Amino acid sequence: MKKTIKIIFAVLLIVGLLFVLKYFKDSNSKEIEDFKVEAPFFSSIKRKVVATGKLNPEEEIELKPQISGIVDKILVEEGDIVKKGDLIAKIRVVPNEQSLVSANSRINTAKLAFDNAKTLYNRNKILFEKGVVSKQDFENSELSFNQAKESLSQAQNDYKIIKQGSLSGGNLANTSIIAQISGTVLQIPIREGDQVIESNTLNAGTTIATIADMGKMIFEGKVDEAEVGKIEEGIDIKVVLGAINEKEFPAKLTFVAPKGVEESGAVQFTIKADVELEQSTNIRAGYSANAEIEIESKDSVLVIKESLLQFNRITENPFVEIQQDEGKFKKVDVETGVSDGINIEILEGVKEGDKIKVWNKAKDENNDEDGI
Repeated sequence: MKKTIKIIFAVLLIVGLLFVLKYFKDSNSKEIEDFKVEAPFFSSIKRKVVATGKLNPEEEIELKPQISGIVDKILVEEGDIVKKGDLIAKIRVVPNEQSLVSANSRINTAKLAFDNAKTLYNRNKILFEKGVVSKQDFENSELSFNQAKESLSQAQNDYKIIKQGSLSGGNLANTSIIAQISGTVLQIPIREGDQVIESNTLNAGTTIATIADMGKMIFEGKVDEAEVGKIEEGIDIKVVLGAINEKEFPAKLTFVAPKGVEESGAVQFTIKADVELEQSTNIRAGYSANAEIEIESKDSVLVIKESLLQFNRITENPFVEIQQDEGKFKKVDVETGVSDGINIEILEGVKEGDKIKVWNKAKDENNDEDGI
């Protein structure tokens, strides 16, 4: 019995010894993971704010009719260049029957009042000449006669305007829509034969055409509330147009809205900037654009790639791993400064010549392809 126990114990001991040997062999045979390192360097850091928006004409107006009617003729097309005073369109007036009847009734009423005032005036004139009535009574009748005459003339003019569209026009008079500024015709939202409504205090009226001076363009965009306090009017910025191969244009910030507007849970502030355009560049209104606004800049500061930073899961403080003489890596807390999204300034913790671990290196592309 004791001999059997000894044999079993010896077998277990041998198996355990073999397992330990195999473990150490496997551990030593594993490929040692090699990390690349990168050194800090001196560079310039520029922090920018990017505002999205559009490029719009500084001066843009809408032409609206002063009388309702039908579009009789359009003399320009979208994209045409016009001068101030050029004829854009003609409106044919279509009189309203009810308005005509009311205007005619006012003429008849004014005519009756005029005839009565004229009779009284003529009678008082004869009596005044004979000395029967006083001068004051005669002057009162003369005043009433002149007022009735003026009322009749006004009623007749109103009738002509309603019927003809003007005092001098014919039965189908045309009212002219004239360009108020020189520029490019951006839009003509109506067509010949469309009915248009006049512009008045109660109605904005129908837009006949939109004209803008394309030689003076401004950038209109929005900036988040977290960045608006770092910019000010008068600074130089860059406007980038994606529609023209990411072409950059210099601009000057001219306006920062004093009040923000909430959009999708974030408060946005409108900004405007005058853009300096090249004569050879064909710019169209409404191009999408981005404004790059530099809010902070430092020259010749010690920086590292921002991707080298790691963060403590508990304190969320940044740190890097620096290679020691024996090849091991040591965690070192760092204090950071300005970042441009690629490089970040290091204020404390790292010095020139340190070798920083690239902890998030990308896998070899060939290995990835083999594993697919």
